[in-house]
Amino acid sequence: MEIEEVLERLKGGEYLVEPQRLRRLVEVLLKRQKDLVVFSENVKNEHNFSAIIRTCDAVGVLNLYYTYDGNKTKIYNEHITMGSHKWVFLHRVEDAVSTLEGFKKRGFQVVATKISPNSVCFREIDYTKPTVVVVGNELKGVSEEVSQIADVNMIIPMYGMAQSLNVSVATAVILYEAQRQRSQKGMYDKPQLTVEEIKEILKKWAYEGVIEERKRV
Repeated sequence: MEIEEVLERLKGGEYLVEPQRLRRLVEVLLKRQKDLVVFSENVKNEHNFSAIIRTCDAVGVLNLYYTYDGNKTKIYNEHITMGSHKWVFLHRVEDAVSTLEGFKKRGFQVVATKISPNSVCFREIDYTKPTVVVVGNELKGVSEEVSQIADVNMIIPMYGMAQSLNVSVATAVILYEAQRQRSQKGMYDKPQLTVEEIKEILKKWAYEGVIEERKRV
């Protein structure tokens, strides 16, 4: 499916953006990886969470799920996301285990960052499969319950005194390994979204979202 074909099928739709902007949005959607999902388990620092959102957008992740037991209604900083929060769908859930089990029933592998005797190097994982990447809280990491249901626990090799990277940095390292593998397999060249799915997303991005932005001005 080429971009010109998609744009032709979008004609007649109601969009509140210029044609060149609409074209750019379609270009992005044609590379979105709907079977590569990130799950943030109780990441609390807004700088970290914002950086995770930005990386998700950069590598083509469409959906970011998260749990959060704090009292903020918005846990990202728009100055840090640089607008990326508008292009990644954020889904707050109450129960990490049941949500991840739901993904497993749909054929996703769940891979979690966790230091344990059975953990494998993050590069050994095949991210071309439908995958949920789970990252954990800044202090406690991924919970034991989530670690237990994960198909694989993984680590990023460390050769210094520190045992782990900042959670947003770790997420970026892992997602860019996923991007590398998927790119080599040509997965960014074969759109995963149907035209109908693209239309539904553009309704949010290029119509409803624009109206919300205008209300804020």
